[in-house]
Amino acid sequence: MDDNQLAEELRLVIGRLVRTVRAVDTMPSGEATVLGYVDRDGPLTTADVAHQWGVSHQSAARAVKDLLSQGLLHAEAHPSDGRKLLLRLTPEGSDRLAEERRRRADRLGTAITKALAPDEREALAKALSLLSRLDAHLKVK
Repeated sequence: MDDNQLAEELRLVIGRLVRTVRAVDTMPSGEATVLGYVDRDGPLTTADVAHQWGVSHQSAARAVKDLLSQGLLHAEAHPSDGRKLLLRLTPEGSDRLAEERRRRADRLGTAITKALAPDEREALAKALSLLSRLDAHLKVK
């Protein structure tokens, strides 16, 4: 298999895996995505969220508005630009995101335990560093 075939197969498999794991989500994927960005990189503006997510400002603003109305995000004045708002997770948002992540990890962990032999789990663990290096390389480009 050449590198381009390997790349396409990897893309397909990872995409299917992510969609399968997310099937246990109890909230729309866009909302979980926004909460994840704010949790990892926050506080963020809606424009920051849109940029990281790779969507229009309007799309990000819709998800942000829904999360604010559910009490999962809190908006506060930006310290250096009064026209902007900074988004932070509320305790409820943090709890909800942790629950979504737990649900996903439980589903994937169960599959790893049931479908993979111990040596295969070890190989998968070793592959994580390779996948992380690929991700870092792609982000630099």
